[in-house]
Amino acid sequence: MNSILIIEDEEPIRRVLVRILSDESKDYKVTEAIDGKEGLDLLFKKKFDVVLCDIKMPRMDGIEVLHAAQEKNINSPFIMLTGHGNVETAVEAMKLGAYDFISKPPDLNRLLTSVRHAIENKSLLIENTKLKQKIVNKHTIIGESESIDKVIQMISKVASTDARVLITGENGTGKELVANQLHYQSNRRDENFIEVNCAAIPTELIESELFGHVKGAFTSALKDRSGKFQAANNGTLFLDEIADMSLAAQAKVLRALQEKKVQRVGNEKDIFIDVRVIAATNKDLKKEIEYGRFREDLYHRLAVIIIDVPALSDRKEDIPLLTKYFVDVLVREQGLEFKNFSQKALKKLNDYPWTGNIRELRNVVERLLILGDNPISPENITQFASK
Repeated sequence: MNSILIIEDEEPIRRVLVRILSDESKDYKVTEAIDGKEGLDLLFKKKFDVVLCDIKMPRMDGIEVLHAAQEKNINSPFIMLTGHGNVETAVEAMKLGAYDFISKPPDLNRLLTSVRHAIENKSLLIENTKLKQKIVNKHTIIGESESIDKVIQMISKVASTDARVLITGENGTGKELVANQLHYQSNRRDENFIEVNCAAIPTELIESELFGHVKGAFTSALKDRSGKFQAANNGTLFLDEIADMSLAAQAKVLRALQEKKVQRVGNEKDIFIDVRVIAATNKDLKKEIEYGRFREDLYHRLAVIIIDVPALSDRKEDIPLLTKYFVDVLVREQGLEFKNFSQKALKKLNDYPWTGNIRELRNVVERLLILGDNPISPENITQFASK
């Protein structure tokens, strides 16, 4: 049921509004307040899906109510009610964050449409917030070890800046989690986070993927296409496995970083961009530079801040926490049976070499939930962990 608060000092108008809304839908639960002070007290005590608020009222006017609600982070959409002589004030209320304004006496269709749209808009905002929170939770870094705590602290220091970050570490250590946290803790969090796995894209297509192309630039270029740099404009571009990028593509990435502009393949027109670039690699880039496989000037552009993600073998004290986290995720997302791990089983996990790092641990936990006993025993670890 949608809750609606009417803040209106004129009783006849208040009664009309209550009747209109009650007749419109049984899903509307209407609460009345006779002035701004009473309305604000109700807003502090209860959540409302939409607020109909008169502008001119004794004790506290509608603008003051709107201000006070915003200061307390009350996100109910406000529809301001105004007499014909107060339209300018209503427009000012819109600038301050009100959802809409309606002249008195209210037009029936106009009022109901505005209320419906306000409720729908609030629902979309709530759903969007939930989805964003799911994304953030999905990329939470789990662990309390000293080595992973250093990574978390570095992220908190660096995220709010636009400094380029190079993330290093073995395969499966969670470098993409670090990149995601850098984005979602930054001022760019509401813009796109675009990920490019440089190792998964053929050399002949990497430039088109990054910078886009125009129709006819090459055989399969059937129409104009934007690249990942453009898609990430005002947001973050994550270049994973950067060491696998060709030297030709590296040169173009270097130019993009230096000049903040790109050119689509087959076109010399500059496209200006504002992108934060985060790169990651499991290779030693200094050795790659020695072997002539990576540009030194690009390395220095990318490695303003270096975050080295520890291998699981260097943070084994985090294995119980990680195991519990993966059990919870797999039970929730895949509907697998919940199973406990015995203390001896956890010790057995701790003794395992984990050459595949966090990614391998997740796979093993999934395998044990499907095939293991309950509680999972050391014998189950021996039987299923090395498969």
